[in-house]
Amino acid sequence: MGTPRKASLAVFLLLFVALCHGATSANKKTTYIVHVAKSQMPESFEHHAEWYASSLKSVSESAEMLYTYENAIHGYSTRLTEEEARLLEAQDGVLAVLPETKYELHTTRTPLFLGLDKSSDLFPASDSSSDVIVGVLDTGVWPESKSFDDTGLGPVPSTWKGTCETGTNFTASNCNRKLIGARFFAKGYEAMLGPIDVTKESKSPRDDDGHGTHTASTAAGSVVTGASLFGYAQGTARGMATRARIAAYKVCWIGGCFSSDILAAIDRGIQDNVNVLSMSLGGGSSDYYRDSVAIGSFAAMEKGILISCSAGNAGPSPSSLSNVAPWITTVGAGTLDRDFPAYVSLGNGLNFSGVSLYRGNALPDSPLPFVYAGNASNATNGNLCMVGTLSPEKVAGKIVLCERGVSARVQKGAVVKAAGGLGMVLANTAANGEELVADAHLLPATAVGEKAGDAVKKYLFTDAKPTVKIDFEGTKVGIQPSPVVAAFSSRGPNGLTQQILKPDLIAPGVNILAGWSRAVGPTGLAVDNRRVDFNIISGTSMSCPHVSGLAALVKSAHPEWSPAAVRSALMTTAYTAYKNGQKLQDSATGKPSTPFDHGSGHVDPVAALNPGLVYDLTPEDYLGFLCALNYTEGEIQSVARRNFKCDAGKAYSVTDLNYPSFGVVFESSTGAVKHTRTLTNVGPAATFKASVTSDSPLVKVSIVPQVLSFKEGEKKSYTVTFTSSGASPHGNAFGRLEWTDGKTVVGSPISISWF
Repeated sequence: MGTPRKASLAVFLLLFVALCHGATSANKKTTYIVHVAKSQMPESFEHHAEWYASSLKSVSESAEMLYTYENAIHGYSTRLTEEEARLLEAQDGVLAVLPETKYELHTTRTPLFLGLDKSSDLFPASDSSSDVIVGVLDTGVWPESKSFDDTGLGPVPSTWKGTCETGTNFTASNCNRKLIGARFFAKGYEAMLGPIDVTKESKSPRDDDGHGTHTASTAAGSVVTGASLFGYAQGTARGMATRARIAAYKVCWIGGCFSSDILAAIDRGIQDNVNVLSMSLGGGSSDYYRDSVAIGSFAAMEKGILISCSAGNAGPSPSSLSNVAPWITTVGAGTLDRDFPAYVSLGNGLNFSGVSLYRGNALPDSPLPFVYAGNASNATNGNLCMVGTLSPEKVAGKIVLCERGVSARVQKGAVVKAAGGLGMVLANTAANGEELVADAHLLPATAVGEKAGDAVKKYLFTDAKPTVKIDFEGTKVGIQPSPVVAAFSSRGPNGLTQQILKPDLIAPGVNILAGWSRAVGPTGLAVDNRRVDFNIISGTSMSCPHVSGLAALVKSAHPEWSPAAVRSALMTTAYTAYKNGQKLQDSATGKPSTPFDHGSGHVDPVAALNPGLVYDLTPEDYLGFLCALNYTEGEIQSVARRNFKCDAGKAYSVTDLNYPSFGVVFESSTGAVKHTRTLTNVGPAATFKASVTSDSPLVKVSIVPQVLSFKEGEKKSYTVTFTSSGASPHGNAFGRLEWTDGKTVVGSPISISWF
C-alpha cells in the first residue's frame, strides 16, 4: 500500500511546485511599449499624459511609466505582468502593447578612397555644411577626442534645441561647437537588468566602450593630422562631413541596447532638431508595426530627418538583414584599398599572406615551434582556443594555430598568451572563407583565410617538428580589387517585403580608422591595458556612419531635399563595377557580387551631389505601401501616429512605391509584373533615355515611355513590365535599369525571384 501513497505525494508535490512556479512567472514583470491612439483621448482628460496614467492605473496599482513618448510614437513604456499587458491592450484607444526588444551593436583612408579629398570645392561653403546636425545613437561619446575639436566652427546652429546632459564623468562643458549635444537613456536598460554599475560604466553620455566615439567621428569628425593605431593607417583622420555638428545619444550599455531607450532617444532627436540619425544597431526582423527602430524612424522621416542604419553582420547568409523598412537607408559593408599584411612562413618553405595590427615586442628572427590548438587541449573544441582550454605544458614557448568561431578573435590570442604561447596564427573556417579582418592583437598574431588555414593544418598534421615565422609588414595601400563586399555584411533578399530590395548600398566597413575611447583598450578586452586615441575596427557599424555623414554633405548642398531624395541620390549614383569594367566582387565567394549583396552598389558621394534625377517619396507614399501590405487600421496607426484609412476604392500595390530599386517577385514561373515609378528632375532641363540589362533570358523587360524630356524641377512617370516565360534554375536573377542624358547616369538594381 505504501508505494501508491508515495507516488500520489510525489504528484502532489510536483503540482504544488508547478502551481508556485506558475504563480511566480505570472507575476513576473517585463517592459512593454504601449502604442496609443492619441486622437481617442476622452474629453475628461486635459492632457494625454493624464490619460496614459489613468489607463495604466486601471490595470496595475504599482506600474510606473519609464518614458512618455511625444514624437517617435504616441504612447509610453512601463513594467507589466503578461496579464496586465493583455488587459491594457484590450482598452479603448490602446493600439498595441509590445514587449521590450534587445538590439545589438553591429561592429583616414576613406575620404581619399571616396574621392572627397579632390572635391572639397564641390561641397557647399562652411556656413551651410556646419548647419547640418548628425545625431548618433550608440554607446555615447569620448568628448576629449581630437575628432570633436571645434576649432574654426561658428556658433551652434539656431535650429538646435538639444542639451548637454551631465552624469558620471561628464559635465556640460564636455560639449562644444562640434559636439553640440549629448544625452543618455538608461531607464529601459535598468528596468530590465537593474541599476547601472558606475564602477564599470558611466551613467552619462561618456563612452566607455569606444564604438560610439568611432561611429560619431566617422560620420562627422573634425580633421586630425598624424592619426594612426600604433603607426598603422598613418595619416589624416577625418569624418565624412567634417563641418557638420554631432549630437550623441547613448542608448547602448554593457548588456545591450533596449527598444524603450532607443525610442526615447529618437523621440529626443526629433525634438532636438537633428537632420540625420545614424544607428549602427539592429535586432532581427519583425513586422514594421512591431519594430521600434522602424516606427521611430518613420516619425523622424516625417520631420525631414534621414535615418541611416547598418544592415547587420550576419552575412554571407541569405536574408540576414535587419533594418529593412523602406524609409530607412540600410547600409552594407565593403573593403578599402588598404591592408595590413602579416605573413606566415612555414618550416616546409610555404608562405601565406595574413593580416594583423599587432605592434609590440617582436618575435625572434628564427622559426619557432608550432602547435595546433586542438592537439594542445583536453577540450573537444580546443581548436577554438576558448578560455581555459589550452594546456600550458603543450603551448609554452610555441606559436599556436587557433580557428575562428564562438569567441572573439582577439580573445583567442589572450588565451594563447595566458597559457604561455608566444604567438598565434588565426585560421578562418568555411563560415568566414577568405575574408580577413585585422585586429590589434595582444601578442604577435596574424589571421589567414580558410584555404591558407587548411594548408597550414595539413603541414601541422604531417610534419614531426613543425615550425613557423610571422612577419609584420605594416600598412599597404592600393590593394586591388577594391572595394569588395565584406563576407560578414548581411545580405538580401529582404525577409519582410521582397519587393523592396535591400541593402540599399554599401560603404567602407572593413579596417576603418576612427576615434576611440580612452576608457578601454583597442581590443575591448579587460586584460588590454593599452590606451589609444584612434582604433581600427570592422562591421556594418562602420559603414553606416559613412553614409550618415555623406547624407549630411548632400543635405547641406540641397537643404530642400527630402530624406528620400537624398537617399535616391546616393543610391542611383552608386557604382557596381571597377574602373576596368569588371563587376564588384564578393569576398565570401570570390565571384561577382549581386544586388542582394551590394544593393545599388558602392557609394560615390561626389556623383551623388548632382544625380540628375531622383525618386522622391512622401510620408503618404509610405502609408500607401502599408495599405498594400494589408495592414489593419490599428497597425498603420501604430506606425503613422494618426488616423489613416486606406481607400477601399483604390488598388494599392507594393510595386508602386517610388523606390530607387526594383524587387521583382513572380508568384509562378510565368506571368507579368508591373512597377510604376516617378522621376523628379533636380538638374537643368534634359532628355533621358532608358536602357535595361538582365542576366536571365527568361525575363523580358519593357519600359514605357523609353524617353523622358524634363524641364527644370519637372516630375515624369514611367512603367516597367517584367514578363517571365519560365523560372530561373537558380531561383533568382539580376539586372539593371539606367536612365541617361549622355552625361549623368541614374541607375537602379533589379532583383528577380520566383516562388
